[in-house]
Amino acid sequence: MILKIQIISLIFSFFYGIFFYILLEVNSHFLYSTKLPFKIINSFLFVMLNTLLYFIILKKINNGIVHVYFLLCITVGYIIAKIVRAKLFVKRK
Repeated sequence: MILKIQIISLIFSFFYGIFFYILLEVNSHFLYSTKLPFKIINSFLFVMLNTLLYFIILKKINNGIVHVYFLLCITVGYIIAKIVRAKLFVKRK
């Protein structure tokens, strides 16, 4: 794979990790406020749609080739979004 495509894929994976964190926070509000059948359906659809969206966009970028470091970039993006949210929304005394 060309280096330019790898860098674009890494950047996309990083920002998808941030995007996934935001969607997960929104989804968690639905999970704590609804009944069990809706929680199960909502969780299943959430995971399937996010996975499908990631692979569709990755298919457009680099023909759907997935490397371990793409998944690591998603994880790093998720962790950074979590840390930034914790720093921004810390309760001050």
